[in-house]
Amino acid sequence: MPLIPEEPQIHESVPGPRATPAAGRTASTPRPVPGPGPRPAPPRGAPAASVRPGKPGPAAPPRGPVAAPPAQRTSSPQPPPADKAGTAAEAQLQLIPAPAAGAVDAADEAVDLLLDSGRAPGEILVLTTGETHPWAAHELSFGEASYWAQHDAADDVFYADAGAGRATGRPVVVVAVNGGTDEVTAQALPAAMARAGALLIVCGDPQRINTVLGAPA
Repeated sequence: MPLIPEEPQIHESVPGPRATPAAGRTASTPRPVPGPGPRPAPPRGAPAASVRPGKPGPAAPPRGPVAAPPAQRTSSPQPPPADKAGTAAEAQLQLIPAPAAGAVDAADEAVDLLLDSGRAPGEILVLTTGETHPWAAHELSFGEASYWAQHDAADDVFYADAGAGRATGRPVVVVAVNGGTDEVTAQALPAAMARAGALLIVCGDPQRINTVLGAPA
């Protein structure tokens, strides 16, 4: 079955309570970008602030939790359905059309929509098949130990190369097909599906993706 391109919107029911509206960034405001240095450590006993990453640039204020739009609310949000054997059903799959040069931007927009629909930042993993995401490159500049410590903390969106075996699964995985060989892409997409607990979003050229996966156009 070929992957069907969709508009960049998120169709899912988010398990658990919705976030309470608070001051912070929404999808309509400028996207925060990483500053010139590593993230400051929060005071002992205080939660770390979630900052929406983008291309390296000036520091930006942290983003607070954002409630989902009324139209997306459900009276009783449910987790992914289970099959007869009692195991979780396969993750939903969405394909957002984008050229290779725009796949990272499309992935960032998908993350914005996920956060604004109530997803916690720590539930999202973003993978790239080509050039490293600017935020991952920025964090890696401070060393592997600091970079993977953020992954293990699981309290913010994490960005990694698709081939990074150390990146573990999360409820939502976003893949930006922003380059790389067909072989890399063919390996990255099934691996991303295995990592995704509820939703896999693929941003890239639909024709190339379907060709790489061996699906009819």
